[in-house]
Amino acid sequence: MRVLYTQTKTPASVKSCNRYIPQAPDRILDAPDIIDDYYLNLMDWGANNILAAALGSHVYLWNAGTGKIEELMEMSGNDYICSLGMDTGRRFLGCWNDISGSRSGQIIHHDVRQRDHIVSTLSGHTQEICGLKWSTDGKYLASGGNDNVLNIWPAASNGHHTQNQTLYTFTAHQAAVKALAWCPWQPQILASGGGTADRHIRLWNMNTGSCANAIDTKSQVCGLLWSTNYKEIISGHGFANNQLIIWKYPGMTKVSELTGHTARVLHLAMSPDGSTVLSAGADETLRLWKCFVKNTVKTKEEKTKSKPSVLNTCIR
Repeated sequence: MRVLYTQTKTPASVKSCNRYIPQAPDRILDAPDIIDDYYLNLMDWGANNILAAALGSHVYLWNAGTGKIEELMEMSGNDYICSLGMDTGRRFLGCWNDISGSRSGQIIHHDVRQRDHIVSTLSGHTQEICGLKWSTDGKYLASGGNDNVLNIWPAASNGHHTQNQTLYTFTAHQAAVKALAWCPWQPQILASGGGTADRHIRLWNMNTGSCANAIDTKSQVCGLLWSTNYKEIISGHGFANNQLIIWKYPGMTKVSELTGHTARVLHLAMSPDGSTVLSAGADETLRLWKCFVKNTVKTKEEKTKSKPSVLNTCIR
């Protein structure tokens, strides 16, 4: 894993939604041996600004602040990494509500503080689990499967795992459901994306159990992220265009397209400050896109406007 390219000059941009979005990546990292598998989750960006990437049997760490790259571990034999995740920063080594999905369609809750770490097993899918994601408030677990089903599981009263019965079962997708992302500022809203035969991004409201919006992206949806800086969604795509698309929430109008990958976008991750998206492609590259950098001038203006005017202040 090494740096292949770093943007030194301001690239050509397009102006959309009152801001400029660079159309070229800020940096490109080499990612040899990344496994081209729609069902794996091989990348995450932690709150400490460290990116973890699984390349074949190796796990590498890249410090986004210093640019330092180091190898964390290597699997023995012919084993390879199929999933990884970084600590969210909200707790220290709090992995007792960890979950995993199996090829059989079962979801397993783990508590690694115990010798017998399997707490419970959920059966809501008939085929391989593609995606698992807790809501930002911890109330719901979303699971997507190769059976085209999206299940919502309510958290148990102790908050450590889910109840054994689904709250909702959605069957609108016509292909595997891998891409899942909960809205950070509206934790009852879930975005889901379907595979090649579906191509849709759907927004679900947990308060009503209904689909709030659906958009045909014309391409396999491999990943979804929310931008808190601009209240937008970015999607990563596979067949046939291998691009990233930024959508304005909640209307889902297209803001911009980012191209450059020569094979499908397998994974997406967001920097801790919300300014940069990293995409991992089957073309064995990791690309950093500075598409959500805050407009500091506009932010200052908004803060100034939010302060009470002296003209409207009563002196007693």
